Amino acid sequence: MTSVPSPAARTLKAASGAQQKLLAFASLIVLLVFFSLASPNFLQTSNILAILQAASVNGVLAIAATLVIITGGIDLSVGTLMTFCAVMTGVVLTNMGLPLPFGVLTAIATGTLCGMISGLLVARMKIPPFIATLGMMLILKGLSLVISGTRPIYFNDTPGFSEISLGSLVGQIIPAVPVPNGVLILFLLALAIGYVLNRTVLGRYCFALGSNEEAVRLSGVNTDAWKVAIYALAGAICGIASRLNSAQPALGLGYELEAIAAVVIGGTSLAGGKGSILGTMIGVLIMAVLLNGLRIMSVAQEWQTVVTGLIIIAAVYADMLRRRRAAS
Repeated sequence: MTSVPSPAARTLKAASGAQQKLLAFASLIVLLVFFSLASPNFLQTSNILAILQAASVNGVLAIAATLVIITGGIDLSVGTLMTFCAVMTGVVLTNMGLPLPFGVLTAIATGTLCGMISGLLVARMKIPPFIATLGMMLILKGLSLVISGTRPIYFNDTPGFSEISLGSLVGQIIPAVPVPNGVLILFLLALAIGYVLNRTVLGRYCFALGSNEEAVRLSGVNTDAWKVAIYALAGAICGIASRLNSAQPALGLGYELEAIAAVVIGGTSLAGGKGSILGTMIGVLIMAVLLNGLRIMSVAQEWQTVVTGLIIIAAVYADMLRRRRAAS
């Protein structure tokens, strides 16, 4: 018989999550202050908008990764899935010459289908998520190269496509605040998925699967179906991220690492059952500010990669320490 956590235990867990988000937010403030003192160009409006624009794609992928990680899984294919969705969009818009709405629907449908396949591999075939999504990552990378003929697909002849990400609906209403549409999409998506996690049945089962999947299964819930649904939703979100000016078939590798790092920095546990979209958004902004600040300070690209690797290791180690404290 599975024990039910006491009110005190639930309160302690909630306090721990709030403390982690507060610590991540404090780290973000420290980074902003440090880089603003290190370079007078850092807090310029153009650079702040550049940080937000850079965070938009990684942020959408991090939201997708958050859903999967909360279930106790991992998705290494989010970056290459984004690329594959962009390639399929290019085929529909450029090669077939279909209208823009068909391209958008193709990206989301492709992401949903691929996410569903990953979910089936994990839920029905019982392949570990790491291996299943690693295999999917390689498959999608290869298919992107095959379908595109290893050449980029440009959307220059598709009216309105670049406006999806680079236009500014907010800027048309408030000219002094030209926030790119890509950033607007990120924050609207964060609000929507935050609502799904906290207010819907899918969100409750997402946390339940990560906390104790066997207990959920024994209570009569079709855990396989819910897991497939969660992976499919994550795939659809990756399709939303594929709003680039061109489909670069070799692009995408490495995005998953930054996304997962942002998720863990934001307090989502790699063991599952714990996490939030708010924490992930803070983690995304930390990554974006850090990389932008290093560029502003003329730190070489290779050292930026080293710093990213160190952040991933530190974030995972911090998650391990949190779990040890919670278990003691």
